[in-house]
Amino acid sequence: MSPNAEPPLDLARAPLHDARRDLMEKASLVLAGLALFFILQLHILSSLIAGMAVYLIVQSAVPLVRSLGLTRRTGKALVLALVATLIGVGAVYGAAAMLSLATDGSDSVVALLGQMADVISTARERVPPWAQSYVPASMQDLEASAATWLREHAGQIGAIGQDLGKFLFHVVMGMIIGGIIAFYRGAGDGQSGPLARALMARIAVLSVAFRNVVFSQVRISALNTVLTAIYLAGVLPILGVQLPLLKTMIAVTFFLGLIPILGNLMSNTVIVIVSLSFSPAVAVGSLAFLVLIHKLEYFVNARIIGSRIRARAWELLTAMLVMEAAFGLPGLIAAPIYYAYLKDELTARGLI
Repeated sequence: MSPNAEPPLDLARAPLHDARRDLMEKASLVLAGLALFFILQLHILSSLIAGMAVYLIVQSAVPLVRSLGLTRRTGKALVLALVATLIGVGAVYGAAAMLSLATDGSDSVVALLGQMADVISTARERVPPWAQSYVPASMQDLEASAATWLREHAGQIGAIGQDLGKFLFHVVMGMIIGGIIAFYRGAGDGQSGPLARALMARIAVLSVAFRNVVFSQVRISALNTVLTAIYLAGVLPILGVQLPLLKTMIAVTFFLGLIPILGNLMSNTVIVIVSLSFSPAVAVGSLAFLVLIHKLEYFVNARIIGSRIRARAWELLTAMLVMEAAFGLPGLIAAPIYYAYLKDELTARGLI
């Protein structure tokens, strides 16, 4: 044998190594798919979203921090500390700001709720005769009906409180897990096993898909807010309709619009009720306009998000339809993220 010839054992080891790596890659894909499935089955989508948000913030900020001369590990620790501080300060400041928005001034949420209550209390006079039997005759009747409903559904209200507590717990735990993964991402990867490295690769691909969808959702909310503002502050005044609390309703539309699908339903309800304070015709017109916007939102979502993840509108619409049918509203919210992740994985392997 020539001194420069490689021994047969080394020649055989390379294909074995490649086969093992391919096996770990396939195993990581199966585990990632199961994880995404059980996230919806166990109703912890909020944990995934919160965790991915923190993970992306840390990963995006580390290069900037490292430019200060800090090591990667120290930089991540500093970023995590800053994120935790900002979340704490933001929560306190946000609560104070929301309290101020809710209670101060003529455009506050309290004023908006008061306007809605006035509309509901006088709605009997505004609806056709055939519908008057379904509307409370006075505010006292409305309060009595509300008290009866509260007594009959006390258990359900308690369950809602528990669900809110679980939601907040899931969000906090998701943020903690996302921070931990971001901290250890890249640290000791060379010493990690092949399955661990493959799983971290899946997380990296999912984070890119999540980032694309989140940025798209901000654009969608902004577009929906602009259309709503044109209707409230442009179309209605031209028709001689001046609704109160325009600024508050527009702000509510934007912030609730950051919540996919559900946020628009909540803001639409507020606008329709306030429109009823002017006349039933305006309320019907607002409802028709908002229903049209809501229906078009599916196509807008598919167009904006599709352009970001390089998917056709019909692909994303199909994913949203299937996920909503399988998992309800959480599936509808998760559909763009899941589909973007799936497409990125298939594209990386040259399958599509």
